Amino acid sequence: MTRTITAEAAKSRLHAGSEVAFLDVRNPAAFGEGHPLFAIPCPYAQLELSAVALVPRADCPILLIDDGDGIAERAARRLANCGYGEVAVIEGGVPAWRAAGFALFAGVNVPSKTLGELLEHAHHPEMIDAPTLKRWQREGRHHLFFDARPPAEYAKMRIEGARCLPNGELAHRLAAVLPDAQTPVVITCAGRTRGIVGALGLKALGVANPVYALENGTQGWALAGFALDRGAVAAPFPELGIEARTESRARARQLAAAGGLSRIAVAQAQALLAERRRTTFLFDLRTAPERAHRPVPGAVPVLTGQLVQATDQYVGVRHARLILIDDTGLRAGLAALFLKALGFETHILALDDEPDAPAPTVPVSALTVPPPLAPLSPQQALALFRDGVPLLDLRPSRDFEARRLAGARWANRGMILGALLPAGTRRVLLYGDAGAVAAAALDLAEAGIGCDWLAADVATCAAAGWAVDGERRMMTREEAVDRVWFVHDRHDGNEAASRQYLAWEMGLIDQLDAQERASFGTIPPDVLG
Repeated sequence: MTRTITAEAAKSRLHAGSEVAFLDVRNPAAFGEGHPLFAIPCPYAQLELSAVALVPRADCPILLIDDGDGIAERAARRLANCGYGEVAVIEGGVPAWRAAGFALFAGVNVPSKTLGELLEHAHHPEMIDAPTLKRWQREGRHHLFFDARPPAEYAKMRIEGARCLPNGELAHRLAAVLPDAQTPVVITCAGRTRGIVGALGLKALGVANPVYALENGTQGWALAGFALDRGAVAAPFPELGIEARTESRARARQLAAAGGLSRIAVAQAQALLAERRRTTFLFDLRTAPERAHRPVPGAVPVLTGQLVQATDQYVGVRHARLILIDDTGLRAGLAALFLKALGFETHILALDDEPDAPAPTVPVSALTVPPPLAPLSPQQALALFRDGVPLLDLRPSRDFEARRLAGARWANRGMILGALLPAGTRRVLLYGDAGAVAAAALDLAEAGIGCDWLAADVATCAAAGWAVDGERRMMTREEAVDRVWFVHDRHDGNEAASRQYLAWEMGLIDQLDAQERASFGTIPPDVLG
């Protein structure tokens, strides 16, 4: 029988200071409309694969929350099958959480964004508004302008003149891009958090230049009536010579000393990874070419700014231990500074300190995920389909919108056993990636329904005789439950959505109760200049 816990007891558990994973198993659409502050998005559709990445220790306590609809109980059984030993369901789900008087937070990456707002209130980084920056550009006033987002986001929309150099990478490569100590530096993102964190990060490194965060980022630029450039390709990050790397190492050591950050050696990292009663994550903050030159197998690759901006996409355990790897220690040090303020135990591993040491090894996990089905050929699957076997498309709804096999119905794991399949169904064809199909097949098998997997892409299926529907079919909010709809079109010219989003971001602090506010650490003023 599934163990349950009240909302009140769960809230207390979250603030007890020890490790706990708080997983929200609802669909992304519901999560985006409102969830508890420290809930981690882990939708039932991708439950097993997501959980194993987010909660790598089998005996870590796990709390599950749903909409009070029974999905959490089903998820608890699935997690037990993966090997987790301590799983509890919050009675009544989100409705009970709300009824207990606890706040729900809209949007995504809320803890990270809340930290950004708290830091802005505490340290008041210099801001520059869009009209002022536009005037600088028109006047030809000398300044350096950087976009703190990764290249894929930069390509979606940018402000003309901004160079893509994400947080962490900019700090690491300062010697290659900052010619003097007088030129103003402006940092932007799509909204507020990465601009604020980027500006404060440079101040923490002792940069003497005037440093500004662009107020409200690309959204503030568009709201001021200025055009955004779309489709830009990010230039390669600048290479570092010997002197520049030496400067990065020196700044890294100064930052660690000022911020009271832990620097460890490879042997210490290996010992921490081997501890069985502690959840330890290993993150590699270097770029892809750097990782290829000196691999650290098992480490999760992520840029510094993204790990700070979207921590809940990478770490599912409150108060977990994070080992942060790079070469000089600077990118890891900046991540450690901000992640420590989010309540994590952080350690910096600078590979340059031990150039000949073997990489740390992540222990093999005992956790398991559903095994993949054996795929059918497109011809075999087509024969079943023509015999009347239903075809369910488990791909992301955006892919289904763009192009689909004729006669397929879009499905999400949580809805398959509802009204989607007619009574008496005994066999279905599932179309999607191996993980999504294997997970859905478990639920169908439990209901006595056999499954077959069509794994080929749409073009291969078409070549095998499948009819393809290529007309774009826009799905509604009610249909496309696998995406976050909360002010989703704020980057597409919807000014009202942009204003709503920015107001939401700036209002996060006011939503915090005393326990939630106390969960965030501080960064001493002298560290951030």
